[in-house]
Amino acid sequence: MTEIGLFPLNLVLVPSERVPLHIFEDRYKELIAECLEGEGEFGLLLAEKTELHMVGTSAAVIEVLNRYEDGRLDVVVEGRHRFRVTRITEGHPYMSAEVQSFEDDEAGADPALVSTCKESLERLASAAGTDPTALEISDENVAWQIASQVDFGAELKQQLLEMRAENERLQRLADALEEAAALVTAQREIKQRAAGNGKVDHL
Repeated sequence: MTEIGLFPLNLVLVPSERVPLHIFEDRYKELIAECLEGEGEFGLLLAEKTELHMVGTSAAVIEVLNRYEDGRLDVVVEGRHRFRVTRITEGHPYMSAEVQSFEDDEAGADPALVSTCKESLERLASAAGTDPTALEISDENVAWQIASQVDFGAELKQQLLEMRAENERLQRLADALEEAAALVTAQREIKQRAAGNGKVDHL
């Protein structure tokens, strides 16, 4: 077991994802300062109105963008490893816990599923008017890469984080990408019809 400081936020960070954070509360300024001084990591957990999820991702500060006179910080953090909280601990101004890291139960990914996800991502990009060739997705950890680039919302990202097989994540993402592409295409068609004749026919 490892004890780490926790940073509950209304967002989900997946392994290898990078996000900017604005640190302004005293307890979290102390937590980040300790991580910077000791080159350590903290745990990011999804905090919703009525629930604090117990599966999260360890994160490291990879860049300090701004330091303000009052101690606030703008930083960029990178997701490292998934963990499960086993026991909340005390003794710090910030929340802390003993955590257990975990990996997938099944190694590797089905190449067919990888291709399906990449194709679905390209369809979504095209539907949204984005150049599909600008997407850079390697063949390793495809689910984490896609989850980092497409805003699926916290609920779906938390589901992906808790899954213990890459193929399960890829299948869930393929379905979500297809749904999103269909929705974006339908919205675009509605706008085109409205612009063309001033009214919208029933779909």
